Amino acid sequence: MSFATLYSRALIGVEAVQVTVETHLSNGLPGFAIVGLPETAVKESKERVRSAIINSGLDFPTRRITVNLAPADIPKAGGRYDLAIALSILAASGQLDINKLDSMEILGELALDGSVRAVQGVIPAILAARSAQRALILPQANQREIELAHYGSVLAVEHLIGLCESLQSESGFSLQQSPRKPPACPEPPSFKEFTVQGQLLAKRAIQIAAAGGHNLLMVGPPGCGKSLLAQVMVRLLPALNEEQALEVAAIRSISEQKLNSGDFWQRPIRSPHHSATAVALVGGGNRASPGEISLAHHGILFLDELAEFKPSVLDSLREPMETGQITISRANYQVVFPARFQLLAAMNPCPCGHATDSRVECRCSPDRVSRYLGKLSGPLLDRIDLIVEMASLSRQELLSRSEASEDWEGIRQRVAQCQAAQTARQGKLNTQLLQLELDEYCQLNSKLENLLANAMDSLGLSARTVHRILRVARTLADLDEQSEIAEGHLLQAIGFRKSVLNPSLAA
Repeated sequence: MSFATLYSRALIGVEAVQVTVETHLSNGLPGFAIVGLPETAVKESKERVRSAIINSGLDFPTRRITVNLAPADIPKAGGRYDLAIALSILAASGQLDINKLDSMEILGELALDGSVRAVQGVIPAILAARSAQRALILPQANQREIELAHYGSVLAVEHLIGLCESLQSESGFSLQQSPRKPPACPEPPSFKEFTVQGQLLAKRAIQIAAAGGHNLLMVGPPGCGKSLLAQVMVRLLPALNEEQALEVAAIRSISEQKLNSGDFWQRPIRSPHHSATAVALVGGGNRASPGEISLAHHGILFLDELAEFKPSVLDSLREPMETGQITISRANYQVVFPARFQLLAAMNPCPCGHATDSRVECRCSPDRVSRYLGKLSGPLLDRIDLIVEMASLSRQELLSRSEASEDWEGIRQRVAQCQAAQTARQGKLNTQLLQLELDEYCQLNSKLENLLANAMDSLGLSARTVHRILRVARTLADLDEQSEIAEGHLLQAIGFRKSVLNPSLAA
């Protein structure tokens, strides 16, 4: 037989697309050609495959070899096709039984001695193979990802010759029965090291934000507790469910980040420095890799010193904050990365930080303060559900040694119950409600409609801001375990839109 067909997976964004590896051996001068839009690393696989086959004690055919990676219009990158190409050559030359590989997909990079090295993006490939009900041959070096995906139809290999011996034996090979149950969920972190003095309004805001998945911006002078409250809010969030955890693990897999069973259920927390570029934040580059917003999928993107980011960088967040994904286009292909993150931001009210501090004189001129706050565009602020202003701590609050009055463990349970109620009612958190769904789940009586209309006129609220207010009001009602939005819920939601950031919204 001089022709063989095997299957592998290309990585396009977080999607593992099936690739057919077709190999034909023909007469003529010996040669080795790879077609199907291969990038440099794929073209170089010719030398890796040749050396791996020879150094494994197998025969490399001295014929004209043509390998086609189909479909031809999808870019092929990396060394992930090495093992599939080597096996297809051995099958086409009659050294392997192709029938044993018909229902399998193969990924792995070959070393010159024939050992199989790890590849990136294993978890998306496992999820795709599981959906297609196919078995997989994967590198033993990717064992951690194999265990996290808990898919039983996997053969983990260390060396090309070992795999070939298994395929040539009469008994065949046995698939690795990796654990079908995901890793055990660890105990949630405690709040013992956190003592938050004062800041009652900000404490209430982080509870609301955690319960409904709302975006939150804290504005206050240095040392008032913004970063501390951000750490508390992170711990208030419930663990990921299995579907979400696999999505997060898939993104980490394609980003070549370390994967541990201990943090499989934990929500990702990303806190890029304010010098980060737009590409670092939203993704991109030559090979279209995910950015911070995708790495924060189903988790929190914490932007400290928000006004220090470049305005163009902040404005690049506007579209993914609405759609929950980011699309990156290249000349011959397009990738879509998930980016359903929760924005948690903190900033000072002015460059020196003391514009709202009654104890310290502000050194900034009005024009300088205006330019500083002007870095945050109106459309970006419209996408932030809660804006809370924090005052500096008083001497009594700062020096007090009394224990914090908040029962954070109880609040965490309340947040989890609130999110569970939202999911049971509408299949999503309140922050994800679409405009048409607001009419169903955020209904207002005539009195509350008039109240909201007056707020729109007096505060100059945009339509997007009104929708954000309704979502927050719905979360407040859920926290109070009420089926209908009450006047107090609506007034409190409107109150979180009043801010020094916009004079038209000032109290």
